[in-house]
This record gives sequence, C-alpha cells and structure tokens, in this order.
Amino acid sequence: MSAQAAYVLHSRAYRESSALVDIFTPAGRSRAVLRGARGRAGTLARPFIPLEIALRGRGELKTVSHLEAVGIPNLLSGEALFSGLYLNELLIRLLPAEDPQPAVFEHYAMTVLALAQGRAIEPLLRSFEWRLLDQLGYGFALDHDCQGQPVAASGIYRLEAERGLVPIGHLQPGVFHGAELLSMAEADWSAPGALAAAKRLMRQALAPHLGGRPLVSRELFMTLKEPTRD
Repeated sequence: MSAQAAYVLHSRAYRESSALVDIFTPAGRSRAVLRGARGRAGTLARPFIPLEIALRGRGELKTVSHLEAVGIPNLLSGEALFSGLYLNELLIRLLPAEDPQPAVFEHYAMTVLALAQGRAIEPLLRSFEWRLLDQLGYGFALDHDCQGQPVAASGIYRLEAERGLVPIGHLQPGVFHGAELLSMAEADWSAPGALAAAKRLMRQALAPHLGGRPLVSRELFMTLKEPTRD
C-alpha cells in the first residue's frame, strides 16, 4: 500500500517491543502493528503528529511498513489536550473500519491544528461533531423541522434520532428553542445560550451511536475538573 497522510488516534503496548495503533487516514480508520515501538517509531506513534504512513497486509490487522513525521507536531495541553483525545475517541468509536472519510480527515487535521493554536475550544468541538455526524449519514437540518417546515425562532423543538427536529407545543426537559437552533445553523456562537444548547444537542445526537458506553475521555476530563478536597 502506498504511503498516505495519517494520524495515530491511540497506541498501546503489544507483545514485547511492538505497539497496536489505531490509525486515521483519508482511506479511513484502521488498526496495525507497529514493530520496534520502543525506538524512534514509538516516538512518532503519538496522537496529533502529522504523519506519512504505509501499511501492508490484507486482513483487518495490518502492519506498519513505513512511518515518518511530515509536519510540526500539534502540541496540545490542558483542555485542548482532552478535547483532542475526545475527538480521537469519537473517531475510534464511530468510524467503521476502512471506510474512506477524506472530508472528515481534512476537518480533523484542521481542528487539531486550531486546538494547538489556542482557538476557542467549544465552537471547534461542536463543528467537528456536526461534520462527523453528517458525513456518517446521521445529520439533520437545524433550520427545518422533520416535516420540512422552517424552524421558528419562537418555537420549541425536540430531537428524535430517526426523524430530526420535532416541533412540540410546550417546554419539557431536553428541548431546544428555535432561536438557539437558528443560531447553530448560522454558527453564530455570540448568541446567548447557543454554545450551551449546541453541546446538549450534540450529546443527544451522538448518544444513540455510542452504544450506551460512556466516553472515557469525557469522564477523565470531568474527574480532573472536579475541585480537590483537603
């Protein structure tokens, strides 16, 4: 297989001196054995480093035959680091193996770079979640309801995974105001409540596709954010 752009999503020790790596390329997500992981190759097989990689093998588990850094590592720390790990976990959990996703790959590379540059985290995450859902066929309109009617700023809507936005006549837990949805549709994060509503909406939209298992990166981040007690 010819070399292609790649990122390592996750790596763990495998046998004596190898690593088992989850790799993301424009050709999709794949898993491969990286031999000699205790040497130079192991220093490259870390998340957020732009790589050039070649794999060999026809089964589900490939072998890395070429690995080279091709750009400046994206150095993430603090909330940006946990956000990057969250993106990686989403890709591992949601992307079918070896399903080409060049648009998602490009957006991932741009998002990781933006995180490394210190840009506002929440808009980056919401944009990536939305793009990922849409590319996987799980997307829905934000400015029209499930009946094809324009979302009304004064309306109240509920998200149903199989249908999209369903208009309802009264407030209840977990619903969204039309004005919030219209702000999301325009990516107008300056609107009051738009980012918080987008976070709730994306959690609801992602939940059916995560199989009921919590995201490790999210739980770890919340644990570390909890105030310490003497």
